[in-house]
Amino acid sequence: MSPPDGSPMAAAAATATTSPSTTTQPQVMETNGTQCGEQILSSGWAEKVLIGGVLTMLTLSTICGNLLVVISVCFVKKLRQPSNYLIVSLAVADLSVALAVMPFVSITDLIGGQWIFGQFFCNVFIAMDVMCCTASIMSLCVISIDRYLGITKPLTYPVKQNGCCMAKMVLSVWLLSASITLPPLFGWAQNVNDGRVCLISQDFGYTVYSTAVAFYIPMSVMLIMYNRIYRAAKLSAAKHTITCFPREGDVEGTEGEQELQREVEEECSTRVSRLLKTGEHHQRRKRKNQSIFKREQKAAATLGIVVGAFTFCWLPFFLVSTARPFVCGVECSCVPLWLERTLLWLGYANSLINPFIYAFFNRDLRTTYSNLLRCRYRNINRKLSAAGMHEALKLVVKQESDV
Repeated sequence: MSPPDGSPMAAAAATATTSPSTTTQPQVMETNGTQCGEQILSSGWAEKVLIGGVLTMLTLSTICGNLLVVISVCFVKKLRQPSNYLIVSLAVADLSVALAVMPFVSITDLIGGQWIFGQFFCNVFIAMDVMCCTASIMSLCVISIDRYLGITKPLTYPVKQNGCCMAKMVLSVWLLSASITLPPLFGWAQNVNDGRVCLISQDFGYTVYSTAVAFYIPMSVMLIMYNRIYRAAKLSAAKHTITCFPREGDVEGTEGEQELQREVEEECSTRVSRLLKTGEHHQRRKRKNQSIFKREQKAAATLGIVVGAFTFCWLPFFLVSTARPFVCGVECSCVPLWLERTLLWLGYANSLINPFIYAFFNRDLRTTYSNLLRCRYRNINRKLSAAGMHEALKLVVKQESDV
């Protein structure tokens, strides 16, 4: 698909009124004998101030949240673990979205949707937008795989989870993201760019390829990983509810049942005696099982919220993006501009909430955030170690009281 030529658009809209309500002005551009209606939104000053404030707060919050993740993992010794490299990759991708993409989209939205940064930068902007957003989505996908392997292979996978392996996974994420970014820059599926409109290529083949690799395949993988972790956690929970002794109300019954009852009690007594003889081994095994059980429960809860938030934020945008060229054609977009921008910012919001989701389930990240925000930079590692020791002691006391 060749892009529209550089001829000026013929404006066919009436002059916008000065009322504070938002109006839509269709501008018609002729390209090789075809007409493409692009909508320009005109807003009053009150609406522009409100919209600008909301978009600015969203951008600044995304920058601060992801910057906290990068600083925490890079400068806090306890958090510099290979498993956290993927979280840093996710934070860098989301931070790049906030720094390199959101400001230009905000300015474009405030002036009604018209692209004013030139044809050359349009291609650069689309490349940054696609690569950063795809890297964020792919990082979430790889994190879900990493969590699944850590739960299902607790003995073998941590050995492979070294710095070199995780670095290769991060590199693969960014290379795959670049594979979606580069085609429009090298002749296949050129972007729609006529000086006023800056739109990613609407080529049918490229649309299917880019949306599948950037969203539908990662989302499918994340859902599969979550389902498997959830099933493992559910099975583990069922095992923890099994008890050997019968309930008090179940003692009464027929004579045959009471003979059966004595056999069950004798079997339980024998099993308890064996366990008491190997008390230390039993305690170690119990602590290990409880640790695995808690890891499974925590991983299932974390991944469930991550997948749910990711799907809620990005699914509407990608559904519209996939259907757009088949409905509107390859020359332009016929989707209402306000709807397109709302869905786009909903997707960007995923970059804001990711750091807070992981901090909610990670005590070390929460503690580091708190210390950094209160400018308590000194002895963070010592505080984390002390907090970890305190939690371990509480767990030991709880297990001994249960026995």
